[in-house]
Amino acid sequence: MPLQTVTTGLRTVVRQFLALLGLFFIIIAIPIAFLTPILPIGLPLAILGVVLLGRNAIWGKRWMENMLARNPRLERFAPNWLMRAVFGREKSKTG
Repeated sequence: MPLQTVTTGLRTVVRQFLALLGLFFIIIAIPIAFLTPILPIGLPLAILGVVLLGRNAIWGKRWMENMLARNPRLERFAPNWLMRAVFGREKSKTG
């Protein structure tokens, strides 16, 4: 088995692990935000999860784009740097 095949497979496994870790961060950010109302721990955790999911999985990026298409008001909460980092575009003006 060539070394390039092994590294490509390993890279795919790592990217999927990072995407699932991002999804896990998004899921646990909501209860953590309610449990720690004074310290904003949930928001950075959710942002980290969105970045990990959007940058490492096509299915995650597609899922988030569909969420923004169904709920355009969600996009106004996202800063421009986050939209560029995850989706590679600026915020739309309709949000």
